[in-house]
Amino acid sequence: MSRTMLLVFLSLVLIITSQFEWRQQLVSDIDSSNAVTQKQQQISKREETVKEKIILSQEKSIFRLNELVRTLRQQLLQCRCSNETKNSTFGPLTEHVIELERLADPGGLG
Repeated sequence: MSRTMLLVFLSLVLIITSQFEWRQQLVSDIDSSNAVTQKQQQISKREETVKEKIILSQEKSIFRLNELVRTLRQQLLQCRCSNETKNSTFGPLTEHVIELERLADPGGLG
């Protein structure tokens, strides 16, 4: 009987100690998983920050390009206006030159 009691006692001790070790492993696993999730959160925050900086930089570039397009359109409009002014000024003059050349040309009557 003492042998069976000793075996029961030893098995209880083994069960209790093994559960204690399992709990320690679980706690350490939970701690390590918490550390990993915290690192992942930090990494994702850094990635978000970098993405925001990239987006802001792209928005600035787009704004600059829009400003350049606007100024180029203004310049184009000014060039068109000045060309129209020159054409309207030289239009009658070229007609007069053509008419004078026709009159000066001896065979220009036909």
